Amino acid sequence: MAEDFRLPDGFRFGVATAGFQIEGGYNGPGEAANNWAQWEADGRVEPSGVALDFWNDYEHQLDLAAAAGCDSFRLSVEWARCEPTEGDLDGDAIDRYRAILDACHERGLEPLVTFHHFTHPAWLGVDFWLDTDSPDRFAEWVAVALLAFGDRCHNWVTLNEINIYALQTYLTGVFPPGRRFDVAAAVRTLDHMLAGHVLAYEVVKEQQPDATVTTNNFPFSVYEIDRLLVDVLLARGEGVGRDQLGAWLSDRRADYYGRLPEPPHRVTESVLRRWAQRSIRLEQALPRAVHAIYESPHARSLDVVAIDYYDPTTSNHIRLPGHRTAGGRNWLPARMLWDDPPDPDGFTRYCGLNHQPGLDLWVVENGLCNRVKHGRSFPRADGWDRVRYLRENLAAMVRAMQGGTPVTGYWHWCLADNYEWGSYEPRFGLYGIDRERGLRWSKLDSMGADAAGTYKRIADGLRAGDLSVLR
Repeated sequence: MAEDFRLPDGFRFGVATAGFQIEGGYNGPGEAANNWAQWEADGRVEPSGVALDFWNDYEHQLDLAAAAGCDSFRLSVEWARCEPTEGDLDGDAIDRYRAILDACHERGLEPLVTFHHFTHPAWLGVDFWLDTDSPDRFAEWVAVALLAFGDRCHNWVTLNEINIYALQTYLTGVFPPGRRFDVAAAVRTLDHMLAGHVLAYEVVKEQQPDATVTTNNFPFSVYEIDRLLVDVLLARGEGVGRDQLGAWLSDRRADYYGRLPEPPHRVTESVLRRWAQRSIRLEQALPRAVHAIYESPHARSLDVVAIDYYDPTTSNHIRLPGHRTAGGRNWLPARMLWDDPPDPDGFTRYCGLNHQPGLDLWVVENGLCNRVKHGRSFPRADGWDRVRYLRENLAAMVRAMQGGTPVTGYWHWCLADNYEWGSYEPRFGLYGIDRERGLRWSKLDSMGADAAGTYKRIADGLRAGDLSVLR
């Protein structure tokens, strides 16, 4: 690793969060209800409850983000909170978000705001994204949010992880309404959400021409459920005509697979790729989104490429029921988050794979999970801790930058142990939370490591061009 490293001007170190996961105050009596409300009421998932109580404790928690070396803070403005009933905006909620954004600026934390982080108002229904008018209704919400918060933010994520939302909702069934193997619904959701992004991009750019607008993918080793979405957004700006799109995407897919290493589970990976190719025909891919793209006043509806790097090898996520996991055995046919294998070399590789000439790259999520159950913290089976993870992954990011990938921002997931979509067992936080004794915050993470201090030392060192902080 060359020693003459300098971060590019404007590079940001931050933490990533989502409203439903940190704010508290959803889905209870008299509270704003989102698409998880019925599952919480039915006992299908652990209630979100007070989460981290960020809604009331935001100043303290933003202080901790700044103390961890951050100069950016990613958050979401929650549609369900701002419009708890159809057509009825909650002025107090809007004022509170404005106060939170002000508090970010007061601490030198540049806000990165997400309009939709897996949740929408319950009154839209759990199958909202299957509705024909869902892209337009989402764009209407973005217009409301931009009017309310646009004077305090110029960096926007339209929709978080479109690919994960569609897969978890209609293929794996771990998001409401919990349908499994409904391929048609998953593809329709991908199409409508991507179209929603394009329409949202137009709304933002009309009011803020200089804003930075993106959507972030979870990288997968299967082209159709990852890079395809970004390529569709980029095609027109690359001079690809609508009638040429299928052939161009086919070439992009071949290039993508040609740059990936041989997967560890070759047979399973091959089956997944063949399934994806049959399910999403490139020449007919995402018709609603393609129409929106080629009718848009903007040749390219993406200002930076944004990725969330965890474990991209798709076949790695499938495991036989009964396999060993931290704290016992897992009887699901899938791997738990705390068993995701760290792969710093893969991080470097996927930064390069997602580099689009002319566009910067943002890593808007990257983090390590461990398990805490009933107050007991279980060590990861592979022995990794968050200190090592931060050092090796940020070193991998530096290698990508030295190799020519223009990474200009990194947001660690997440600030503190929060609600992870139905459970508090997965822990990702720089700061640990003792939920058994009333939301007690620790200076250490839930594995007992000084993750926040490590993040600050690395961020400060890299800002000074000191690569020794990575060793």
